[in-house]
Amino acid sequence: MIRIVIADDHTIMREGLKRILDGADDIEVVGEAVDGFEVLAQVRKGGFDLLMLDLSMPGRSGVELIRQIKDEVPKLNILILTMHEEEQYAVRAIRAGARGYLTKESAGTQLVSAIRRVASGRPYISIEVAEQLAMEAMPSVEELPHKYLSDREFEVFSLLVIGKSITEIAELLHLSVKTVSTHKTRILHKMGMPSLAELVQYAVAHRLLMPMRL
Repeated sequence: MIRIVIADDHTIMREGLKRILDGADDIEVVGEAVDGFEVLAQVRKGGFDLLMLDLSMPGRSGVELIRQIKDEVPKLNILILTMHEEEQYAVRAIRAGARGYLTKESAGTQLVSAIRRVASGRPYISIEVAEQLAMEAMPSVEELPHKYLSDREFEVFSLLVIGKSITEIAELLHLSVKTVSTHKTRILHKMGMPSLAELVQYAVAHRLLMPMRL
């Protein structure tokens, strides 16, 4: 039996996922979490084999949360289930320690097989993500500037370009306003852009806009 915890802040999504899994005799949902703090509480309590994790939740989330989970429980298998389709998010999640990456759009047809594969210790990623990971391992003449951002800087960048203010980002990521402002300055410097408007244009051109939260 594969025991899983579903971490997603949308009740409708969690209920939908449980309905999909009802037909799988070898999978049992043993817990749920609606934010990063509940995720960590479930991880520390233990008693399950796989964490199905949304990248965007209140509190601690994203790549930073994946890294903390893997630091505390290195052997826990993590399957990312998210609205983010862009390979850049998947690559960062996999590098942080996630074993699989699945978009919510594909969940209806691929969820059960993804859980079984990840629970067995094998990766579940798309061909595009596999290619991106392979390309990152090869010498490159020119890298896109957003790839020079740290995981935290990329998280701040992702929120800036969808219109979040520095104060809102500080609240979402549990950082000080000064820290977020410093991240913004470093992002603009690393990417060689003079203003937020150029960052937004870049994000649109490279399909890096994450979905707005409901």
